Amino acid sequence: MRAVLSHLDEVDHKIPIIGGEAVGSLNHIEKLLAASPITETSEAVSLRAAQRAIDKKAPFHRDKNAMADAILIEMYSDCVREKASSGVRFAFITHNKSEFSSENNHRTPHPDIAFLFSRIKSLYFINLAEALRRVEPSLVTDIMLEHSWRQEPRGLTEILKAQDLLFNQVWYNRHWNLRIGVQEGRIKVVKKESYPKSPGAPETVQRDVWNGALKSAQRVERRYGKENLGPWEDFEWGMINGKLSALRWVLGDEWDMLDT
Repeated sequence: MRAVLSHLDEVDHKIPIIGGEAVGSLNHIEKLLAASPITETSEAVSLRAAQRAIDKKAPFHRDKNAMADAILIEMYSDCVREKASSGVRFAFITHNKSEFSSENNHRTPHPDIAFLFSRIKSLYFINLAEALRRVEPSLVTDIMLEHSWRQEPRGLTEILKAQDLLFNQVWYNRHWNLRIGVQEGRIKVVKKESYPKSPGAPETVQRDVWNGALKSAQRVERRYGKENLGPWEDFEWGMINGKLSALRWVLGDEWDMLDT
């Protein structure tokens, strides 16, 4: 808690910039922290922190001395374990994403400490304003969000991972439209497609292309699970296509680029 309180001095220097609207909220936060009990470092905590260093577990996964960070997370672990009871919730808030966060998604804890967190009882944040907004929205103002705690942009790895899922969701849905057409006889599987097609001729798909599509569908099902691949209602389908278009635009494509 001493480390947390020391950061309030930095916040005080920002108060004139933030404006009078945020001063009351910051004072409220300071009173809450000042009234909280100080937790001393136990020998057991120090030993567990040292063991993390030996095992190269977060926050020691980056080949640097992270003993202070390791002690913090072990103290948090004790707090959650020893004081957990019905109606009690905990939150770990840090700007130190490189030591505590997952490399793929900074908003989630590193896998080595993920067992300490859950969606309800023990929460993980890299942004104080987001934590306050979750716990007590009235403490967070637009001015605080704009001038002090800015929204963290997502990393390229996270964006590419999301784009890959959306791409395969769109492709899989289109594949099933093709498969249903084949099953209903509206689309014929042929040895070799011929062009140009005569007027009124049925739609066709070449057999090697069709067999390849079936194998690709199986790979997509194994990778993502059928439960994540539809079928979709019209609104959901529109959202998936919109998300894919937006992420591709961020990565350099033109709007409405939905080729699969």
